[in-house]
Amino acid sequence: MRILTRRIPKPGSYETAIAPLHIIRMDEPSELIHTVHRPALCLIVQGSKELGLGDEKYHYDPLNYLVVSVTLPVAGRVIEASPDSPYICIRLDFDPAEIAQLIADAPPAGVPDEPSRGLFLDRIDLTLLDTILRLMRLLDTPWDIRMLAPFVLRELYYRLLRGSHGRRLYEMALSDSQTHRVTRAIDWLNKHYTEPLRIDELARVANLGNSTLHHRFKAVTAMSPLQYQKQLRLQEARRLMINEGLDVSSASYRVGDESPSQFSHEYCRQFGSPPSRDVSRLLHSA
Repeated sequence: MRILTRRIPKPGSYETAIAPLHIIRMDEPSELIHTVHRPALCLIVQGSKELGLGDEKYHYDPLNYLVVSVTLPVAGRVIEASPDSPYICIRLDFDPAEIAQLIADAPPAGVPDEPSRGLFLDRIDLTLLDTILRLMRLLDTPWDIRMLAPFVLRELYYRLLRGSHGRRLYEMALSDSQTHRVTRAIDWLNKHYTEPLRIDELARVANLGNSTLHHRFKAVTAMSPLQYQKQLRLQEARRLMINEGLDVSSASYRVGDESPSQFSHEYCRQFGSPPSRDVSRLLHSA
């Protein structure tokens, strides 16, 4: 714990000298925060958090770690945190190239044909914890990071791949797996979410049939491609209204939604209040 607390004296998200490694501190429980979560490992050192994916809820604490293997729109809130006992979390962003190289060196026996959810919790074990601690201790000897961090990160990926849910990471990285094909569709949606959604085009990107894409996309993300696109649009429109001062109509058109009334209805269902009221509340609480 001391390795971390002396580096993060106040609430915030901190980068470290190890590029994919970040440390987050919060001193009080948070409201629901909507974000697009990139592939990463999240390990809570102190406190607890709840994460929502579609209609599913995931609760984790220092006994469990979270892995997000594909890009997902999620909503999370810190449940346990105080100034005396702050919420502290380590986030390690995944490098797909490193994972793919490790798989090439140590290929799996086989990959299931049916994709699994692109987010999972697992119980942390001493071997994985020891690897993470060695990575954190390198922050105290920055002259060692360039030489030693790549080896520790490689070991960390190896431990995750050999874990009980490691096959989900194999699916993410292997180009011939069904999950990798869905990942191509997810990446395309994240780049083109303002455009009208054409399932035929998305299916071609993923190299899957229309019905197969819908089934497998929902298996990975807990939502349909259309629901996924709506999540991206709503989150970006909210950001535009807060950060750039756009009104509701301008924000909805900017993200590709041509019906402000329908947009407002979906926004209220997603965030719990109409756009103007929600944005006003967030600006006053900032």
